Amino acid sequence: MGQQFTHLDEAGNLKMVDISAKVPTERMAVASGEVVMNKKTLVMISEKAIPKGDVFTVAKIAGVVAAKRTAELIPLCHPLQLSAISVEIIPDDSLPGVHVTATVKTNGRTGVEMEALTAVSVAALTIYDMLKAVDKSMTIGEIRLIEKHGGKSGDYQYG
Repeated sequence: MGQQFTHLDEAGNLKMVDISAKVPTERMAVASGEVVMNKKTLVMISEKAIPKGDVFTVAKIAGVVAAKRTAELIPLCHPLQLSAISVEIIPDDSLPGVHVTATVKTNGRTGVEMEALTAVSVAALTIYDMLKAVDKSMTIGEIRLIEKHGGKSGDYQYG
């Protein structure tokens, strides 16, 4: 007996998973990633010397907007009514660079893992965009789900 894929019907056609029978529950997901950059670039951010403006504020806004629009970007994601979204960006001299973390919550029928991962990804891309004029060697990486709570599959904690 083969594995049953949730996004395929019996004939192998793509479909959005039917969640209408699921009971809404509290759901939360945390995702993280990092942007590694030259130490000089990190100093420029802290000194607010970036020509395009306040990097962290713009990236946080971009992450929030991205979480809200995940269903428009990922074809088989359900549009969700999110109850909370937060994006944190923490400088780290040891990278050098920044850690980006997003926490997303809802009371719904499906999880918010993709919304958290999308928020981190777009916040990191926004950081890259705002800094590319001064540092083209940046890398974006280590994007992953850190934890999730709620739903039929239960809780998950990375590592």
